[in-house]
Amino acid sequence: MTFKIPESVLVVVHTPALEVLLIERAAQPGFWQSVTGSREPDDADLAATAWRELREETGLATGTLTDWRLTNRYEIWPQWRARYAPGVTHNTEHVFGFEVEQVAVATLDPAEHTAQLWLPWQEAMVKVFSPTNRDALWQLSRRVGRRGSAA
Repeated sequence: MTFKIPESVLVVVHTPALEVLLIERAAQPGFWQSVTGSREPDDADLAATAWRELREETGLATGTLTDWRLTNRYEIWPQWRARYAPGVTHNTEHVFGFEVEQVAVATLDPAEHTAQLWLPWQEAMVKVFSPTNRDALWQLSRRVGRRGSAA
């Protein structure tokens, strides 16, 4: 068995108007999230992980990927620890943003995600299940606002 690397990415897909793409996990109905995924041994770096996950989970390829240089360390939920080597209890998550020009339809892998929706960032914050995803959405408005794109 090959164990997952305890390092992952969270990619907030958004428009300049701060509409955010959320996808619903197939294995956990009602669990909405941004794009996420673990680093794989063949990934050259974390940006490569982010691009791979974007393609796998959404099919989106046109946009601007930005490394927010924000990391979160959290405890891996007990039901998912068997995917990691014995003794691994924590994951380090690296946050990225992916800006697309406008709302787009994602191509979902039905084995991973069953639904998608675009929401204003404030509504997306309420909908996501992960505290680190919620924080990333809060960060989004501050990051985009600082560069002058927010209305």
